[in-house]
Amino acid sequence: MKSRTVQVFGTEKPILGMLHLGGGKQDEIRERARREISCFYENEVDGILVEDYFGTPEDVEWALDELSRNHPDRLYGVNLLGDPERAFSLAIRYGAAFLQLDSVCGHLRPGTHMRGHDRPNLARRTCDGDFEKRLEELRAQFPVFLLGGVRFKYQPVRSGRSEAEDLRIGRERCDAVVVTGAGTGVDTGLEKIRRFRESLGDFPLFVGAGMTAENCAAQLAVADGAIVGTWFKEGGRTESPVDPERVRQFMREVKRVRRERNEG
Repeated sequence: MKSRTVQVFGTEKPILGMLHLGGGKQDEIRERARREISCFYENEVDGILVEDYFGTPEDVEWALDELSRNHPDRLYGVNLLGDPERAFSLAIRYGAAFLQLDSVCGHLRPGTHMRGHDRPNLARRTCDGDFEKRLEELRAQFPVFLLGGVRFKYQPVRSGRSEAEDLRIGRERCDAVVVTGAGTGVDTGLEKIRRFRESLGDFPLFVGAGMTAENCAAQLAVADGAIVGTWFKEGGRTESPVDPERVRQFMREVKRVRRERNEG
């Protein structure tokens, strides 16, 4: 029986390329985005994750519309850093196969605080119990494969729980846990990936930062997939455009890893 990850992404060890929506003015952002989308798909990256890292939520919606109209047979997903509620609705509206939330567990203090008149906005939840309830509602309303960060880059740790306990709870709130190191483009570190794997068992685990052509074999031996952004860029600089040769180099190495795994 195929795993849920293989069912969604069509392959073992899927690689998702980040569309950061950089480029300056709106027409420049959109022209770069079109080039990067073509580069990712032509070089067999398994899916594209659209994120407002440099762009705006409106740029994200434009990119999802572009993907749905011109690449309806390809895989793509969405991460709205400041508005996860809108990300759920956009994912369904534009046929996205997956969605990322930077943190599904660990970043909020325990308990509940929501009053009856509070607007149930996921990003405004200040207590873990309120967040969990609203996330359950959104997932029931918008069924889409959810990649969820636990102890994620730039996120505070306020749960008062152990890492293992946050991971146990986190796996109940998403379809795959995403692990990162300290920041964007920073190596996550094999020790942390292995620690997460030990806590998660066979639950899907994606590396969300710092994977390169040099370390992907070792990291994918432990993890089930990866989200790659900075390494795909010219010079490995997050703000730069995607470099087709770096994408080709990375995907050649990933294909070798998959081939050796299948032969073994």
